[in-house]
Amino acid sequence: MAAKADRFYFENLSEASEYACKAADYLVECLSDYNPDNIKRMLETMHGYEHAADGLKHDMSAALARAFVTPIDREDLALISQNVDDVTDCIEEVLQGLYMYKLTEITPEAVDFANKVANCCRLMKEMLREFVNFKKPEKLHDLVVKLNRAEEECDAMYIDSTMLLGDRFESTLDIVSWRDIYSRMENCADACEHVGECVDMVVMKNT
Repeated sequence: MAAKADRFYFENLSEASEYACKAADYLVECLSDYNPDNIKRMLETMHGYEHAADGLKHDMSAALARAFVTPIDREDLALISQNVDDVTDCIEEVLQGLYMYKLTEITPEAVDFANKVANCCRLMKEMLREFVNFKKPEKLHDLVVKLNRAEEECDAMYIDSTMLLGDRFESTLDIVSWRDIYSRMENCADACEHVGECVDMVVMKNT
């Protein structure tokens, strides 16, 4: 268990992952009952999660700048903090894409994809809650593997969803727009995986 002075770093990362989960769950909510007339309100709510996550990243940076000793390399803590923040940024970019392309209807694949992204975020959060025990990494390693598998499911979802676009839409603009939306969703899963890779790297360096 981390010393009291070190808990801030692990609690900060865990709290940041919670905002990523809130953003992902909100994305699922928006897509499941989508109303294009409410897109600006959706963006405002989503930006609230992104802004809060940014605040935690800045808190981490400030603490690292002041610290004399950190529980793991400060560069690793900074990298994980940035990568967790990237997850929330990527989720926000999905909604921004819907607004930019003026999409009025949501495909069933997009809802399924959003749910898979939310699952990645939940696994990331569980992993970061366990991160404090990085010197006893058995459970942590299992969570990294689960997160990697969840990201692979998103890769497959991206391919399958993209292949269906030609059957679902006649308009080239719709096809191009949705291909980009699916790409943005895949970026969310990739960002979660990057957090797992960083955590795995820290475990290898410290065991």
